[in-house]
Amino acid sequence: MATAGACSSSAPGGGKLTSVFGVKAGECFLPPQKIQAELTKLNKVACTRAHTQEAYAVVGYKAAGSTATTDFPGDAALKTFADGTCAQRFAGYVGRDYQDSSLFFTYLLPSARGWQQGHDRKVICFVTTTGKLLRRSVKGANI
Repeated sequence: MATAGACSSSAPGGGKLTSVFGVKAGECFLPPQKIQAELTKLNKVACTRAHTQEAYAVVGYKAAGSTATTDFPGDAALKTFADGTCAQRFAGYVGRDYQDSSLFFTYLLPSARGWQQGHDRKVICFVTTTGKLLRRSVKGANI
């Protein structure tokens, strides 16, 4: 993620472009139409509209055994943290263990630039599907 303002505007698919820094658990999104190395905005939609992603956790990064991190830890450390954190929080949100679910998870990580310039330290975990569109929140859905 990179530093961005918190404004929103219309987006393809009838959603609103929303800053990644304002994402909250329980909000639903459509994926970007183009693959990008850094995202500053996401296409937010009502969870009752067709979507493929739902934020379920926004977690500040902490290195193992540390309370604060000022230096960018690197992509590998962030991915390891996100894999573990997102997997751990999945069942508490969806109502079913990740390994038993028909859903998947993905995440957004802080970029090196966002870390240094914007003090971005948060990982955003998303429930996602690889096919069928979701038309309601997956919170407590036990699927």
